[in-house]
Parts: sequence; structure tokens; C-alpha cells
Amino acid sequence: MDLEKKTQLLQAFYAGVLADSVLRLGNEGVLERVTVQKRKEQMATGKARASQMGINSPEQVFTFLSEVFACANWQISAQPNGFVALTPSCRLCAIAKRMGAPSPCDVHCLAPMEGMVKGISPESGFDVKETLWNGAECRVEVFKTETA
Repeated sequence: MDLEKKTQLLQAFYAGVLADSVLRLGNEGVLERVTVQKRKEQMATGKARASQMGINSPEQVFTFLSEVFACANWQISAQPNGFVALTPSCRLCAIAKRMGAPSPCDVHCLAPMEGMVKGISPESGFDVKETLWNGAECRVEVFKTETA
């Protein structure tokens, strides 16, 4: 099996494992609590996590994760005060929906990305406008906040 095929297989298995974890956490009634705890951890470790991956800019959080995990193909559009990251599809959402799992968006995708964005650029705002769980696209706005 060539390296590209192996990589694609591992990416598919990874998304499946994440969807399965959300299904089980939801079935046990602890998903909300775990999501809150994991978000706090992501905010505290985002800078180190981004550094580990060689991510140096908020935009790169989205593009790097697209390349490595191939779960969502984030497209970046520059805005006057930041950028919009947009994707029309997500492998993790699709698998979780087929399994009857709750939304994996916050615990496995949005909180880790927000932690890295704010770790790299503490003055950045991170506003989730829509997710594929309930909408037609996943749309995140990243922008510079006013500093005092």
C-alpha cells in the first residue's frame, strides 16, 4: 500500500474514532461536561499545541488541519480586520450524523482551533457563525479585538 493510501485510511479511521467518542460520551450523559473541561484545556495549551505542529499564524491553524486530517477543507478569505474560514463539508460531522451521535463540533474541532488561534494571537476573537451540524456550511470569523 502506498503512503498516500495509508494516509487517507488513517484520516478516515481518525474521524471515525472521534465520532465514536462523541457517541459514547453522549450516551453516558457526560459530553457537555467533557466539552467544557476540554475547552478549558485547549485554551490553556493552544499555544504549545500550535508550536508542536509548526503553526505560526491563525490562518495556518485552519489550512494545516485541513492538510493533515483531511476532515474539512477550510478556505480562508481575508477581511479588513481578520479573516473568515469556511468549509462546505466535514467528514467528522457526516460520520457522527450517520452514527446517530451528538455534535462533535465543539469538543473535537472548534475548541482546539480556537485554543491554537488564541495561543498564537491572544488578541484575536473567534466567532463561530454556523456549523455543518445545523447549517449549510461551517463558518468561523477570526478578527482582532480592541485592546485597552
